[in-house]
Amino acid sequence: MTESKYPQQALAEPVWLSDWQASWPAQAAAEAALLRARWPQFFCGRIEHFGSTAIPGMPAKPIIDLLVEVADLEQIRDQAAPLMAAEGYQLFWWPKVKGEQEIDYLWFIKRNAEGRRSHHLHMLTPDSEHWQKLIFCHYLQQHPLVAAEYARIKRQAAADFADDRQAYNLAKAHFIRQLMARIAASS
Repeated sequence: MTESKYPQQALAEPVWLSDWQASWPAQAAAEAALLRARWPQFFCGRIEHFGSTAIPGMPAKPIIDLLVEVADLEQIRDQAAPLMAAEGYQLFWWPKVKGEQEIDYLWFIKRNAEGRRSHHLHMLTPDSEHWQKLIFCHYLQQHPLVAAEYARIKRQAAADFADDRQAYNLAKAHFIRQLMARIAASS
């Protein structure tokens, strides 16, 4: 299998934020249960809801983000992805070295009946550095004033870059880096 064919489509989709919805945690739990029930051979580790939909009061793209523990990324790409594609999940992955098969990052987009993204499933091995994304999420859950500042930055970025997902993400990156450095320094 070669690199995903979907990145250009995904990057072209507009950014729009929704007010926080109390149903999002239940949607995350339902998706985790579905993964475990449908494909228990691949998804028996931890599945964590993270990102803005996991932070009460935070405006968010209405997409449930899950960190999904897997034993082997290649197994997910080669064995789980074809099964999941048959049920509408789009595979995205990037190699460590362009043109090679070793995976650097792997995730899926699930879409709702209208074709909009509903879930992002980020596949991680137990030792992945990407589990640190939970630290950011948990910090904002516990510090509402900092979360309010991040919400302001997100709203401004969405207003400025509604048609440019990469610019939207870059507009948030400085805040995220600074907060993660502050968290690390206090640990």
